[in-house]
Amino acid sequence: MIKNNLYKYLIISGFIVLNTSLSFAQIDKKATKQTKALYKNLGKIAQSQILFGHQHATEYGHGWYDDTNRSDVKSVTGSHPAVIGIDFSGFSGRPNEAIQKTKADLRKIVVDTYERGGVTTVAWHFSNPASKGGFYWKDSVSASAISMIKEGGSHHQQYKEILKTIAEFAHSVEAKDGSLAPMIFRPFHEFDGDWFWWGKSHCLKEDFVSVWQFTVTYLRDSLAVHNFIFTFSPDNKFNTEAEFLERYPGDNFVDMVGMDNYGDFGRDGKYNLESGVKKLKIVSD
Repeated sequence: MIKNNLYKYLIISGFIVLNTSLSFAQIDKKATKQTKALYKNLGKIAQSQILFGHQHATEYGHGWYDDTNRSDVKSVTGSHPAVIGIDFSGFSGRPNEAIQKTKADLRKIVVDTYERGGVTTVAWHFSNPASKGGFYWKDSVSASAISMIKEGGSHHQQYKEILKTIAEFAHSVEAKDGSLAPMIFRPFHEFDGDWFWWGKSHCLKEDFVSVWQFTVTYLRDSLAVHNFIFTFSPDNKFNTEAEFLERYPGDNFVDMVGMDNYGDFGRDGKYNLESGVKKLKIVSD
C-alpha cells in the first residue's frame, strides 16, 4: 500500500527512466488540479527516492492472465507497483467492438491505479494507419506514414479520428470522487531506432516534429484533454545531448524527457553499465 497520495506528495522514476525539471512550467495551462499536482511534485521525490514500476502489471503475469487485483509484483512484495504502464495499441486498426472492450479494460486499470495512489504511464504501439504491418516496420509492407498523417497529408483526417478515440478515453478515466486520473503519455517512443514505422530512417525530422506538435495541440486545445503529461522518450541510440535532442519538438510541446534502455541493461543477457550510466546522466542533465 502506498501511504502517501502521489498526487499530493510524490513523483516517479522507473525502468523507463523519466526526468522533469522544476524550472519548467507544464505545457497545458488548463491541466486538471491532480495533473498539475503530480507534475509539480515530479522532481521532489526524485532527489532521494525511486518508485518502482512494471508495464502491464495487473493485466497478466507469470502463469496467469486477467486475474482480479493481481500482479507479479504484489505476489512477491505484497503491494502493486507504484507505477503501472498501459498501452493504447488497441485503440486503432481493429473492429469498434474490440476497441471498446480494450478501452473498458484499461479504464478500470487506470482508475484502480489512481485510487490506490499510483501513477499510470502510457505507451502507444500504434498500428500503421496507412498500411499493413502493425507497429513494426516491415520492408515492402509498411508505409512511411508519418509524412501521411501530418497536416495536409493523405491520412491526416484518419489520424485525427484516432486521436479522438484517445481523447474519449482520457475523458473517461473518472474516479469515485469525480476527478480524472492523470496519465504520463509518451507517444512515438523509441523513435531513434528503425524497428517502428515512426523510426528515424522512415521519416524526416521535420515531419516527425510536425506530427508531435500537432498531436499535443490537437489533444490539448481541440479535444480538451487536460490530464496528460507529455513525455519525449527515445531509445538508447544517443551518446551526446545533441543526439538525444535531435528530434526534440520544443519546450512548448514536452513536459518530461526520458528514455527506453534495454540495450545497455541486459537485453539478450548483455550489459554495458558504463554506457547506461552515461546516458542516464545525459537525460538527467
